[in-house]
Amino acid sequence: MKKRLTRIGIAVLVCLVIGFLSSIATQSSIDTWYITLKKPSFTPPNWIFAPVWTLLYTMMGIAAGIVWSKGFYHKWVKVALYHFGFQLLLNAAWSIFFFGLQNPLIALLDIIALFILLLFTIKWFKVVNATAAYLLIPYIAWVAFATALNFGIWQLN
Repeated sequence: MKKRLTRIGIAVLVCLVIGFLSSIATQSSIDTWYITLKKPSFTPPNWIFAPVWTLLYTMMGIAAGIVWSKGFYHKWVKVALYHFGFQLLLNAAWSIFFFGLQNPLIALLDIIALFILLLFTIKWFKVVNATAAYLLIPYIAWVAFATALNFGIWQLN
């Protein structure tokens, strides 16, 4: 049990650090470039993003830690965590593309790839542990919403 909690803690920490590093790109443009964009009517207020992402990164870390605790030597655990790692990279890249490069089109392509990879990640997490897979459902729902938002911003600008 201690090993499981340690792995969950490490995974949560990794996800939160990735989220924090991604926010650096976001902060560089949120009060300058982003406010000048035309946005869809369903755009939430800016203050909602930080708490939502903090919760999502925490849930992602818990899910990854649960999978990892099954033993990295296991083939399905490796496959699941490789998918998880790649989707985490695409997640971080989105902030760089959208806010850092100020390019909604490249960000849109990235987030579409992220959504597809998330479907595979959930599939592989479910093979290893159903609870871990279910913990990613709010994340994929948010990514679907963010994809629609990104598309709307790209289309309006």
